[in-house]
Amino acid sequence: MIAKFKKIKRPLIITEISGNHNGSKKSFLNHIISAAKNGADMIKIQTYEPQDITLKKFDQNFKIKNGTWKGQYLWDLYTKAHTPYKWHKDAFKLANRLKIPIFSSPFSKRAVDFLEKLNVKLYKIASFEITDLDLIEYIAKKKKPIIISTGMANLAEIKKAIKCIKKYNNKITILYCVSGYPSEEKDINLNTLKRFKKLFRNFKIGLSDHTNDIYSSFAATTLGVSVIEKHFIISKKIKSADNKFSINPEQLKELKKGINKVYLSLGKEKIGLKKVEKTSIKLRRSIFAIKSIKKGEKFSKKNIANFRPKVGIGSEHYKKLIGKISKKNILKFSPIYKNSFYN
Repeated sequence: MIAKFKKIKRPLIITEISGNHNGSKKSFLNHIISAAKNGADMIKIQTYEPQDITLKKFDQNFKIKNGTWKGQYLWDLYTKAHTPYKWHKDAFKLANRLKIPIFSSPFSKRAVDFLEKLNVKLYKIASFEITDLDLIEYIAKKKKPIIISTGMANLAEIKKAIKCIKKYNNKITILYCVSGYPSEEKDINLNTLKRFKKLFRNFKIGLSDHTNDIYSSFAATTLGVSVIEKHFIISKKIKSADNKFSINPEQLKELKKGINKVYLSLGKEKIGLKKVEKTSIKLRRSIFAIKSIKKGEKFSKKNIANFRPKVGIGSEHYKKLIGKISKKNILKFSPIYKNSFYN
C-alpha cells in the first residue's frame, strides 16, 4: 500500500474524520493533527458536495426515517457533513508535513478527478457506493490501491464490485462493515471475518468499525485483520453528524496500545517450553526422600514423595520408582537422582 507500512505486522489504524469538523476548517485540520499525534497510521477524509450525492428535494423520499440522522433531509445532512473541496489542499499539505498518509472516499467522478490533481495515493470506496459499479470502475482505472467497505452488501454484490476493480487493479483491501450508525456489538457478527478471509484469500481483510468504543477492534485483531478503520473526533462535545460512533483522542491512544498488545500476544503457534518459562519450570515437582533411606532399602510411598522444586527426577517417574532399590544412603529431604537406585 505505502512503503513505510510494509514492516508493520499489526493491523493498520485508519482514522476517518468525515464530518466531525462540523463545518470548521480549523477543526478539520486539528483533527488531522490530533489523529497523527494519538496513534493513527493513516488519515481518511470524504470528498463530496451535496450535489454529488443527492438531489435538492425535501419530500418524504429524501427524509431519513430512523437512526442517528432521523428527521433530517439528505441535502441538509450532506451540506452539514461535507468537507469542502477548497480545504483538501491544505489537509494534504498538513498530512505530508506530519508524515502521515492521507486519502479519501470520493462520491462522484468529479471528486475522483479532483483527488487525482492532489496526487492521492489510495482510494476508499464507501459501503453506500458498493453497487455504483460505474463509479467503482472509474476509480479502479486510476490503478491505485483501493479499500472497499462492504456494509449492507450481500455476497453477490461484494463479488461484483471486486470483479469490477480486478479488471484494472488487484491491490484491494476488503473491509467487513456493518452500516449501523452506531452499531451495537450484538449486531456486528465478527466471526464473519473468518469467512471473508476464506472467500477473499488473495486480498487483505479489515474491519470498518462503527461501534462507539474500541473493543470490537481488539476482537477483530485476534481474527487476523490487516486494517482497522474508526471514525475519529477530537472532542465528544462536538455535536457533529458522526459524533455517536466516533472515538476521541484518549480512545485512539488506547486503541493503538491495545492492538499492539493483542497482536503481540497472538505470537506464533508453539507447544512446548517457551524461553520465558525456563525459570518457572524449575518450580515443578520432583521426587524427594521424606525420611532417611539406607543403601539397599526399597523406595516406597512411605519414604519418597513429590515436592517442589524440580531438582532430581521429575514427579512423572514416581510410580516407576516405587520398589526400586537404593544404591546408597539418602538423607531425609534429599532429592532422588538417576544414580540413586538400581534399575
